[in-house]
Amino acid sequence: MRKRVTMQDIADRLNISKNSVSQALSGKPGVSDETRQLVLKTAKDIGYHYNPGNGNTKEEEKITGNIALIASEFAFSMKSFFGEIYLSVEEEVNKRNKNLLIQSINNHSRDQLILPPFIEKRQVDGILILSHISNDYINKILATGIPTVLIDHHHPEIKADAILTNNRFGAYTVTKHLLELGHRDIAFVGNIDFSPSYQERWEGYHLAHREFGIKPKENFQLKDALEEAPVINYFINQLEENPTAWVCVNDGLGYLVTSGLQSLGFKVPDDASVCSFDNGQLSQLSTPSITTMDIDFKAFGQNAVEKLFWRMDNRDEPHQEVLLPTTLIERESTTKVRKKNKLKQNS
Repeated sequence: MRKRVTMQDIADRLNISKNSVSQALSGKPGVSDETRQLVLKTAKDIGYHYNPGNGNTKEEEKITGNIALIASEFAFSMKSFFGEIYLSVEEEVNKRNKNLLIQSINNHSRDQLILPPFIEKRQVDGILILSHISNDYINKILATGIPTVLIDHHHPEIKADAILTNNRFGAYTVTKHLLELGHRDIAFVGNIDFSPSYQERWEGYHLAHREFGIKPKENFQLKDALEEAPVINYFINQLEENPTAWVCVNDGLGYLVTSGLQSLGFKVPDDASVCSFDNGQLSQLSTPSITTMDIDFKAFGQNAVEKLFWRMDNRDEPHQEVLLPTTLIERESTTKVRKKNKLKQNS
């Protein structure tokens, strides 16, 4: 029996993407006239059958020209972090002559597993999911069969491509920086149940200690930290001895720890060094400025869109995770360990 000729066969013969073939056959913009004519000729030569009159081919999926970007309302509210990733995604999608459809997911839609209409009606060719929503919600999206890539989130129960920060190595690097400065009493602050990223940063904190033959003190680890000043100030204030350094899972917590220490009379970094993660505005505006791990937000968008378009043309390939590196940015909040001070209590 003769094998059915597909768009992928044309794409492979011309060394172009399946999307480009579809655009050429359907008469949609996005490819040059030269490419369009070459695709049409190749389709005829190898016996690919399509109906140009209805603007669609006989492939299983209709090409819409739309790409979806969805995220929780909380993620979209974090403009200093996810806002930069969104701008990068938008730029990359526009370069490919596609339309970007954006939808925030509220708690009701998340809990009731209500998908955006453009996904339910299959009006998009691919989906980008920014940060975490819920495992059940993401898996319902994956069940539609629409190619999907996760940005800054992954989980063992989610079988999808993901673009991630190398959180373990990043936290390892910043913790090692403090250890090399002579610090041995290093605190950790972050909610490790909030996202896999924070869990991985906690693991990197432990990895660096382990390589130095040190077991970090359990009472120095605030692993369910809310990003609220009273919570952080209470934790600092209740310690019977003070750490000489602090590792925080993001810049917001780094800022709150720095402020909390200063409110108790500590000088940063003379009495305690502080490190954070993300290299956002708070780490730069803090006094002193905070040593942090820099993330290349632009690379998130570039890699996510590139991976999504690859997945649209290679649906049967194994899922892949891309780890983006981080860079240590040394600022004024860290220095060599000095004589420990008694913990100053508020009156």
